[in-house]
Amino acid sequence: MITKENILHALSHVEEPDLKKDLVTLHMIENIEILPNKIKFDVVLTTPACPLKAHIEHACRNAIALFVDKNIQVDINMTSRVISTESHQLKGIKNIILVSSGKGGVGKSTVASNLALALADLGAKTGLLDADIYGPSLPIMFGLENAKPQSTQTADGKTKILPIEKFGLKLLSIGFFTDPSQPIPWRGPMATTAIKQLFNDSDWGELDYLIVDMPPGTGDIHITVSQTYPISGAVIVTTPQQVALNDAIKGIAMYKMEGINVPILGIVENMAYFTPEELPENKYYIFGKDGGKRLAEANQLPFLGEIPLVKSVADAGDNGFPIVLDSEESVGKYYTEIAGRVAQEVSILARG
Repeated sequence: MITKENILHALSHVEEPDLKKDLVTLHMIENIEILPNKIKFDVVLTTPACPLKAHIEHACRNAIALFVDKNIQVDINMTSRVISTESHQLKGIKNIILVSSGKGGVGKSTVASNLALALADLGAKTGLLDADIYGPSLPIMFGLENAKPQSTQTADGKTKILPIEKFGLKLLSIGFFTDPSQPIPWRGPMATTAIKQLFNDSDWGELDYLIVDMPPGTGDIHITVSQTYPISGAVIVTTPQQVALNDAIKGIAMYKMEGINVPILGIVENMAYFTPEELPENKYYIFGKDGGKRLAEANQLPFLGEIPLVKSVADAGDNGFPIVLDSEESVGKYYTEIAGRVAQEVSILARG
């Protein structure tokens, strides 16, 4: 006779690969139903972007066959409940992820935009905040140069900015409120006040992840955001050449400083190699090879992945249609893989 205890015993032999504990101990098994010739249960993952979803489901089926009944039909609902680090300041936002770089020109905004889109495509409720006050690029990259956010009144009478929704993302940028042909000559206090308003005075709703495209370098905005809000972690973007790596090291060191203490989720190496469109199998390491990987190893950080230098990536951003959205472009898979690894790292840190 099959019992709930039999099923839980079987599933206690299935380990969550990242958290290194079994699914029952982690309380990831819910809603067990025992029917004639069939059992049903939910496996509650820590993120809808889990890249090991299929592996875990396969392991559950094997465990039931081995410890319960190899002939029973097994109906598994793979669902998720994202672990939250939300605070009272930003109610409803479960995780804030900073995408940062030590210097400009390494493709940080491209990585942030495509990472956010990949997370949304994997089923996560995702927002993207362009915190690069002096050089906002989100309006161009999403074809929203003339967009103006609307406002709404909350139940307690406060006015909130409504992020613009496009491609399944909630989007907000200082570029929506400024003239794109004019510079923004703001001193530090003005810039940090503007950033706080984008965070605090916006109605983000319920989000699993808010991706924040940070300014390059290590300045006032980095310190303000890191010390004011509960940051789940930072992704560091670099290119393989030594000058970019040196600046990335400074960015890593800043987030580790006392009083900031933002976990580093890992390193992304952008422009890792050049692949000509007419020779898709060829790789030319024009900026050096494996710089990001060596940086991750030297600092004992996860290496989240590398992205090739492909003209279509830049063209997609300029055309307001980021590359992840183009199913015919194979380069989009790199961002999807990186999104899964970022979600994994957030889950591991949240579980402690």
